[in-house]
Amino acid sequence: MTDAGSPSDFPLDLETASVADVTGAMADGRVTAVDLVHGYLARIDALDRQGPAVHAVRCLARDAEEQAAALDRERAAGTLRGPLHGVPVLVKDNIDVAGLPTTGGSLALEHSVPSTDAGLVARLREAGAVVLGKTNLTEMANFLTEGMPSGYSSLGGQVLNPYDVSRSPCGSSSGSGAAAALGLATLTVGTETDGSIICPSDAQSLVGVKPTLGLVSGEGILPIASSQDCAGPMTRSVRDAALLLAAMSGREIPLAPDALRGARLVAPPLPDELHPEDKDLYSAAIDAIRSAGATVVDVPALAETDETPVLHYEFARDVDAYLSRLPDGSPMRSLADIAVWNSDHATEALKYGQKHVLAALEVDHERDRDTYLAARALDRVVAGEHGIDAVLDTRGADAVVTPSWHGAGLAARAGYPSVVVPAGYRAGSRAPFGVTLLGRAGSEARLLSLALAVETALDARRPVSRVNPSLVRA
Repeated sequence: MTDAGSPSDFPLDLETASVADVTGAMADGRVTAVDLVHGYLARIDALDRQGPAVHAVRCLARDAEEQAAALDRERAAGTLRGPLHGVPVLVKDNIDVAGLPTTGGSLALEHSVPSTDAGLVARLREAGAVVLGKTNLTEMANFLTEGMPSGYSSLGGQVLNPYDVSRSPCGSSSGSGAAAALGLATLTVGTETDGSIICPSDAQSLVGVKPTLGLVSGEGILPIASSQDCAGPMTRSVRDAALLLAAMSGREIPLAPDALRGARLVAPPLPDELHPEDKDLYSAAIDAIRSAGATVVDVPALAETDETPVLHYEFARDVDAYLSRLPDGSPMRSLADIAVWNSDHATEALKYGQKHVLAALEVDHERDRDTYLAARALDRVVAGEHGIDAVLDTRGADAVVTPSWHGAGLAARAGYPSVVVPAGYRAGSRAPFGVTLLGRAGSEARLLSLALAVETALDARRPVSRVNPSLVRA
């Protein structure tokens, strides 16, 4: 591969290649899993390490070629592990991969190496995926402090948005988003506590899925708060997102055809701060959704609550529980240890401070328990039972539709699924824009079927090389 941004002798266009593309090429002998690893590593070197240097990838698995070679031998022997056999995947660097550091972007955790895979990584391996490496993220999944740019970490530097490096890559899963957008792997995995899959997917023209809380195992993920943390797919198509979610969860996610025909969606009022060009793109998307056979009904705004006290209560508790399971000799054993290390190395580690860490350490878990339980119950009921559930029930609807990432917080606090789909680009800047669908708990199959129909109706996604060609020429 001589130029990562233009056609080459490689049999696939890795910038846009889907799971079907790469598995089909392996099945008919045009490429091997080892070839795919080499191809993606070349793109990472050309676009992430050199050239525009988007800093999407935090580290690479030293055994990626060995993983791929073993899967090639299995394929040659007539054995396939699953639908992702030989497919390279990048996971966010708050997800454990045995033998690789799980850092959360923190210098304090640079040498914190788990001995076992996270539950979702084990499932990906069972499905045949090649774990290519780990992606950068906003430090501590964007719960270190306030005022820190999305995509920044003291360890990984600044992730750039490949569609426009002057714009935010958004959310803590910014590296997974940039890697998926640039085709640095076939698939990427992000995590979300509130918006950190949906927002970077919206900002980088991707399909992002925040699943129902508990559908994907949270074991082996450096947490913020177990009541809201979810891992989910960040991909270039709905079909790939469904395949990845099925592999991560161990459950089939069937997609129904023509799901918008006869469907009923509800649309809350547009946010006041929505960019005028985004309003036009959203209006066009709603028109296309209606033309595809759906009814879209306007509804009043859904109520919001402040989840911050809940996250502060759970943060130290859950980080301490995660760190306690690491091997003997691990450098950090508590969030307090991380805070002290950061303070002792403030020049390197605390450009923006650690406000959320310090607030979490001030929580008295016994004294504040009743207040926390009441706040968590309020978040869940307002967003779920009296929010998403109520508006869908009263209007006989399938999903809530919103512009961009708006509404992601409702699904996050309720523990319900959300999916964002590319819906175009601003005329003035080519900034990506998406529409988000929110559904009931456990409605992933229905929500992804609707998303597939939206994707088909809009046919909006364009690769980085077409929207921002100067980046790949850098």
